[in-house]
Amino acid sequence: MAQILPIQFQEHLQLQNVGINAANIGFSTLTMESDKFICIREKVGETAQVVIIDLSDTTNPIRRPISADSAIMNPASKVIALKAGKTLQIFNIEMKSKVKAHNMTEEVQFWKWISVNTVALVTDTACYHWSMEGDSQPQKVFERHSSLAGCQIIHYRTDVKQQWLLLIGISAQVGDTQTNRVVGAMQLYSVERKVSQPIEGHAAAFAQFTIPGNASPSTLFCFAVRGAQGGKLHVIEVGQPAQGNQPFPKKATDVFFPPEAQNDFPVAMQVGQKYDVIYLITKYGYIHLYDIETATCIYMNRISGDTIFVTAPHDASSGIIGVNRKGQVLSVSVEEDSIVQYITTTLQNPDLALRIASRNNLPGAEELFVRKFNTLFQGGQYSDAAKVAAGAPKGILRTPQTIQRFQQVPAQQGQTSPLLQYFGILLDQGQLNKYESLELCRPVLQQGRKQLLEKWLKEDKLECSEELGDLVKVADPTLALSVYLRANVPSKVIQCFAETGQTQKIVLYAKKVGYTPDYIFLLRSIMRINPDQGTQFAQMLVKDDEPLADINQIVDVFMESNMVQQCTAFLLEALSKNRPQEGPLQTRLLEMNLMYAPQVADAILGNQMFTHYDRAHIAQLCEKAGLLQRALEHYTDLYDIKRAVVHTHLLNPEWLVNYFGSLSVEDSLECIKAMLQSNIRQNLQVCVQIATKYHEQLTTQALIEIFESFKSFEGLFYFLGSIVNFSQDAEVHFKYIQAACKTGQIKEVERICRESNCYNPERVKNFLKEAKLTDQLPLIIVCDRFDYVHDLVLYLYRNNLQKYIEIYVQKVNPSRLPVVVGGLLDVDCGEDAIKQLILVIRGQFSTDELVAEVEKRNRLKLLLPWLEMRIHEGSVEPATHNALAKIYIDSNNNPERFLRENQYYDSKVVGKYCEKRDPHLACVAYERGHCDYELINVCNENSLFKSEARYLVRRRDAELWAHVLQEDNEYRSQLIDQVVQTALSETQDPEDISVTVKAFMTADLPNELIELLEKIVLDNSMFSDHRNLQNLLILTAIKADRTRVMEYINRLDNYDAPDIANIAISSELYEEAFAIFRKFEVNTSAIQVLIDHINNLDRAYEFAEKCNEPAVWSQLARAQLSNGMVKEAIDSYIKADDPSQYMEVVNVASRCNNWEDLVKYLQMARKKARETFIETELVFAYAMTNRLADLEEFISGPNHAAITQVADRCFDNKMYEAAKLLYNNVSNFARLAITLVHLGEYQGAVDSARKANSTKTWKEVCFACVDNEEFRLAQMCGLHIVVHADELEELINYYQDRGYFEELISLLEAALGLERAHMGIFTELAILYSKYKPGKMREHLELFWSRVNIPKVLRAADQAHLWAELVFLYDKYEEFDNAIITMMNHPTDAWKESHFKDVVTKVANIELYYKALQFYLDYKPLLLNDLLLVLTPRMDHTRAVTFFRKVGQIPLVKPYLRAVQNNNNKAINEALNNLLIEEEDYQGLRASIDAFDNFDNIALAQRLEKHELIEFRRIGAYLYKGNNRWKQSVDLCKKDRLFKDAMLYASESRNIDIAEELIAWFLEDKNYECFAASLFQCYDLLRPDVILELSWRHNIMDFAMPYMIQVMREYTSKVDKLEQSDAVRSEEEQKATDKPLVFSEPQLMLTAGPSSMPGIPGQMYGPGMYPVTGSYPGAMPGYMPM
Repeated sequence: MAQILPIQFQEHLQLQNVGINAANIGFSTLTMESDKFICIREKVGETAQVVIIDLSDTTNPIRRPISADSAIMNPASKVIALKAGKTLQIFNIEMKSKVKAHNMTEEVQFWKWISVNTVALVTDTACYHWSMEGDSQPQKVFERHSSLAGCQIIHYRTDVKQQWLLLIGISAQVGDTQTNRVVGAMQLYSVERKVSQPIEGHAAAFAQFTIPGNASPSTLFCFAVRGAQGGKLHVIEVGQPAQGNQPFPKKATDVFFPPEAQNDFPVAMQVGQKYDVIYLITKYGYIHLYDIETATCIYMNRISGDTIFVTAPHDASSGIIGVNRKGQVLSVSVEEDSIVQYITTTLQNPDLALRIASRNNLPGAEELFVRKFNTLFQGGQYSDAAKVAAGAPKGILRTPQTIQRFQQVPAQQGQTSPLLQYFGILLDQGQLNKYESLELCRPVLQQGRKQLLEKWLKEDKLECSEELGDLVKVADPTLALSVYLRANVPSKVIQCFAETGQTQKIVLYAKKVGYTPDYIFLLRSIMRINPDQGTQFAQMLVKDDEPLADINQIVDVFMESNMVQQCTAFLLEALSKNRPQEGPLQTRLLEMNLMYAPQVADAILGNQMFTHYDRAHIAQLCEKAGLLQRALEHYTDLYDIKRAVVHTHLLNPEWLVNYFGSLSVEDSLECIKAMLQSNIRQNLQVCVQIATKYHEQLTTQALIEIFESFKSFEGLFYFLGSIVNFSQDAEVHFKYIQAACKTGQIKEVERICRESNCYNPERVKNFLKEAKLTDQLPLIIVCDRFDYVHDLVLYLYRNNLQKYIEIYVQKVNPSRLPVVVGGLLDVDCGEDAIKQLILVIRGQFSTDELVAEVEKRNRLKLLLPWLEMRIHEGSVEPATHNALAKIYIDSNNNPERFLRENQYYDSKVVGKYCEKRDPHLACVAYERGHCDYELINVCNENSLFKSEARYLVRRRDAELWAHVLQEDNEYRSQLIDQVVQTALSETQDPEDISVTVKAFMTADLPNELIELLEKIVLDNSMFSDHRNLQNLLILTAIKADRTRVMEYINRLDNYDAPDIANIAISSELYEEAFAIFRKFEVNTSAIQVLIDHINNLDRAYEFAEKCNEPAVWSQLARAQLSNGMVKEAIDSYIKADDPSQYMEVVNVASRCNNWEDLVKYLQMARKKARETFIETELVFAYAMTNRLADLEEFISGPNHAAITQVADRCFDNKMYEAAKLLYNNVSNFARLAITLVHLGEYQGAVDSARKANSTKTWKEVCFACVDNEEFRLAQMCGLHIVVHADELEELINYYQDRGYFEELISLLEAALGLERAHMGIFTELAILYSKYKPGKMREHLELFWSRVNIPKVLRAADQAHLWAELVFLYDKYEEFDNAIITMMNHPTDAWKESHFKDVVTKVANIELYYKALQFYLDYKPLLLNDLLLVLTPRMDHTRAVTFFRKVGQIPLVKPYLRAVQNNNNKAINEALNNLLIEEEDYQGLRASIDAFDNFDNIALAQRLEKHELIEFRRIGAYLYKGNNRWKQSVDLCKKDRLFKDAMLYASESRNIDIAEELIAWFLEDKNYECFAASLFQCYDLLRPDVILELSWRHNIMDFAMPYMIQVMREYTSKVDKLEQSDAVRSEEEQKATDKPLVFSEPQLMLTAGPSSMPGIPGQMYGPGMYPVTGSYPGAMPGYMPM
């Protein structure tokens, strides 16, 4: 039998499996504040990280790059507190925000979350509490006690109210035996009293415990100590007991430590509040479990081989969770199902078992409680027995039988009855169950004390049930309603609501509980009692989107009572959503109101609430009801509409106009015609309104035609007048003008003609001419606006309407005078009349237009007097002066003087007029007005180039010069000749010269410009020494004629030499540039020309010797250096004493290997500038020239050289001796080690690598030693490499690629003992074992499986076909499916029975169960039942049976079938029954059938019916009986002559025919004894007359006589009772007849019959209801007749 354990042990996680380095699993780097998160600080390479593991999702650890001294996670949320030095910070990880921060003044030694929003901080001197709320700072709580000085703080605890605080520390103490003992020191602080108490102890915790009999819990302080005298656990109460509480008695007990754990001591303590137990963890991994009430040790055992250094409460199991040094996350909790049994059997402590089972409601002590209860009850200790029954766990004694036993005990005189004592104890403890509640309430209600029930219900002391509600309902329906609600009996709740008038709660409650009552029945019942409440209830039924009842049925209920108004209100609310499916109801609503209340129907239709009713039907009803407007809204036939619409006096005009918007265009036009035809005078106005509003839809043209067809110009005028201002249609405007003329609205004609832009002016003009209006103003307006003035003048002049001409030019539009004058000239009007007209209209017209009109007709002189008069009046209008100039030019009246002196004429106009008449006058006019291009065109056309040249020079306009100097100008050469010969020679203004030269330059005329400049500069003019002109001459020569440049350079002296020289260089005139620099002694530039452009270093060297200037030598040196003349360049630099280009010199000399010359240069440069680069290169040059002595002397003295850099360069150039000197000088042991490797000094290289302590160095030295087979030195190096996981793979590959497997394995085996050994070492060694030493792999895995990377090793083991090792790894990695598959695929190597059964229960894929069954059938058939029993909890038994039936192995698994038959599975039952039939075990079959009924009874009965053994046929009859096939059962019994069974089954059938048939069969068989027995067995089924007849016919009266005697006795008793009841009824009837006719109480109306009540029509009951008089056939459930 397996050992019973009181605890449940579980491993939740292995930290190394989620990538946590074992070195980081410790008290200083790992924290766990609760069972939710583990926080680890790690360092990966050079990066510090904080790893947060959520224990609910361990596969996805959170890694954050955080550098901190400590990190603790909030116990409830993803909030982390970080400490770095004295800085404290709190961050919210999910929101990625900082919550708080603070800088402490002293170091924090220890800190911990003591609640979800408070952190406790412990420094050297005091303890602080820091709240996350607001901006609060850490608050000092108490000073540290001196007894904790020098201690390592390991814990800080508080009670739930934070009134008691505890600080725990440990320290090492050296004893007399020179053995170290860890001493625990604690400081207990009271916040209320502000005092501390030092206590010796190692681990402690606070607990809340309620002592039996106390109302409030007590705060207990539990602590454990391992002193010199041994270990002790103390449990004491802190503070004063609460009001009314008994104090907790102090408890102390020994803590046992095994002999092999002499130095063990407590390290952690947690309290399981659910079970009131203490979990105590020791340093050596022992768990101690104590009962907190008695301080009794329940269990002790070792759960971890490594120290569990951090713990926290495990809330899910009310246990303890912790982490040990190996990284295992373990939890221990109480095993509910076995702890009481363990205490009873193992500890032999039944009192403690009873106490724990009762206190925590745990199983396992049932027998103890029953035994104790019986003992006390039999001893008459009913009160104690009641307490035991009330406190028994799982309510094992709270049964009806217990209540019955208490009820049977008689009450003692003057004492409370035992039953009431029992109920009193139960009420004190909590809630009563169903039976207890019923038995308690029954006598209470009988006594009329229902207030007690109300009190108990409020305190939730009673378990409510339907039976209790029924019991209470007789006394108080409202209280019963409360009971039904608590008991969740919807039908009774709704019935109570209806009976108590709380109809508003029925629907809400039914929805809440998901119950659907018969709402229509409820509505009828409520309507009969209270119509108003019935209406409200009906509205509630349809409040939701889906009505709870059929609305038609609800309407029927209303209409049964003729409640039209209430029905209307109901339907308006019910149909408010206007759904399509509600159309018939909408029709019904409108129909009933149109018949009884048309105003209501009108209001409903007016609100447009409904759209899905029968519109045609409703339209007819509306017309009958006189609602003509509503009828029109619903009519769709044009005939009906036309019939109704003509009665406009009965309709609202506004509505009628809007109504036409709903008609089609054709229907609207037909209706308008009908309205005009019916009564045009009455309907014209509304027709105009309709036409106005809908003219766009009906088209204006159609409406115009309708009005014209009735010759209604008035209607047409008003219609078009309303739209003309907004219409753009020319026809509308024209028709409106016509209508206005016809109706005499001349002012409106004028307005439209003046303002409209949409009519056809030609058509309107012609109409107005033909109309011959008395007022010609509309015609004048049209002609004026659309430029028909000439036609107007002709029309008016020819019709003798000259006064309208004067009116037009005087009042309408004076500006049109020029056109009028032109027209009058065309009709030969007299000049005097025209002059007079011009004089009348003064200054209000355009003179230009007038002149143009007159000039067009060659009558310009006609205006001379008027023009001279205008000038005399002082007019400066250009047009006037232009006209006068033209007259003077034509008459040759001294025009040139007028043109030069007059300031007001337009030069362009007059010049253009003169071009053909006199070009000279044109030039004068153009020059006066600066009309440049016109003047140039005139001069070119008439060869006036001299005038043009003079004008251009004086004009000084660059754009004008550019225009005339264009290449495509055919007159350019003649113009240039005149400019050079005449114009420039005449001018003395420098600005004229400047602008002209610039123009020639811009025009890119170099040759002409040279000619021009030579004449100006070289011909001794006043501009000969002008610097800019000399510069320009040379530059132009450079560009146009290079042969003249050298001559100009030598002849001219006043030019800008450097600029000219640079321009010459850019133009590749290098000799000319050199001549300029040499002439003006700019030597550096001169040699630069020789070097860069002439490229003659020999001439440059000669020029430098002549000049002998340092700057010149420097430039020459740079040129020589760039041309590879290193030696010459260095000599030149030395002559120049110039070290400035040292970097370039070094680069070139290094490239050309001129190291000797470079040494000279650098020595010179070092004297001038002590630069780091110079000295560095000098050192390297020493090394390159192998001057090691000079090198050593240089580096030993003071210098600024970069020695390391030079050493690296020497190393790269394989100058290892020089590199050795340099690395040694700067103590660069890493590079020195590599250098020594190249020199073959391996031992020295290892020593240098040790000094360097660099992974890279170790690798290089190690690889060099491997290559040279120095394996001892290589292993020394390798041990420093393998501790770095990132480098391990490269090292292994290096060894493997060279075939050094043994050496590699030796190296990794040696690394296993390193302190920094990590998972990678163990993993790679396991892989190497699998490849090269498979025999050692299993041993390695068994020792170190928890420290290897299992997935990686799995692949290696699979590749090496190490099946046993593969199964072992799958098991440890919890890949149980793969483990099972491997064992089944390779049973010879991998299968072990116990291991297989242990693993197979853990697989995730249930399919493997059935593969395992096949596997066992093939290999281990005799062990199959053992496997099946293991697989039972998760197996599909039906599938299993099908499988075994298919392979024909059902008999093999009979033990399994027996074991799982308790599940009452059909397949199991049928398989086992078939097996029992085959084995002919009828007793087993009968027992199976009786115990388990889930099988095909009829099929089995039919099979057994044909069995050869009678017992099986008997079972068949039994099965027929069990399935109510009584006849088949009895027939089968008769067939096998099983008389007793036949009589029994016939009696049980309760079928008279079967019983009488059996009687008849017995008589046929002359089996009179069985006949007599059947009369007794089937007594209540047999008819006495039949039996009497049969017995008489077969002459067996003696056998029937007992039956007949009993029948006679029964019938005489019934007759006696009937006589008594008849006498009583007669007496009551006599009393009733003696009563008076006037009743003392009001008679119920329901007894008056269905048609006798006034005001209520007969037959108001509907379907499903019956008249009240008489009986109630088929009364509905819940219906109670009054």
